[in-house]
Amino acid sequence: MASYKVKKIDIFNSWEEITPLENLTCPWTEKKVPSTFFKAYHDGEYLYFRFDAEGPAPLIYEKANHKLEVVHSERVELFFRSDEKMNPYYCLEMDPKGRVLDYEAHYYRDFNREWTWPHDLNIQADINKKGYSLEGQIALKTLEDLGLLKNHIIEAGVYRGHCTEIVDDKGHITWMTWVNPGTA
Repeated sequence: MASYKVKKIDIFNSWEEITPLENLTCPWTEKKVPSTFFKAYHDGEYLYFRFDAEGPAPLIYEKANHKLEVVHSERVELFFRSDEKMNPYYCLEMDPKGRVLDYEAHYYRDFNREWTWPHDLNIQADINKKGYSLEGQIALKTLEDLGLLKNHIIEAGVYRGHCTEIVDDKGHITWMTWVNPGTA
């Protein structure tokens, strides 16, 4: 499992000054979903992001503390694509404990889960009374090196996988998305 710095990140004195994306929806179900807020900004050197995921105490699958356990847990996700063909794209799936499932992929679902995000990923997670929050920091240079930052533009997907139950070793996930991809 890749190791990431999990530390207190003093990245911004007041996240309240940033307008959140707060309209994550679940286009695949009629269920009422808990609120999710996403904020991001950059300082010319780093991209900083924050998720606030409201709801009941998050369900987290833990057995061997392997990064693939994140798949069966409550999580928030950032997907970065290099081009419209999604060849390649990169994913960061992050659970409320700060564990990260990182991988490189190619369309359609050709995953390389042995791949690890370069060394500059910093994550801080906090489980609280409202649900959980997760903050992160990524060097813009890394996004550039991966072909994800072009002409000052990053193409990314913002998601939440809300885990409603864990049966045996499988999490049941309700997906929320910032943009409806128009797929089943």
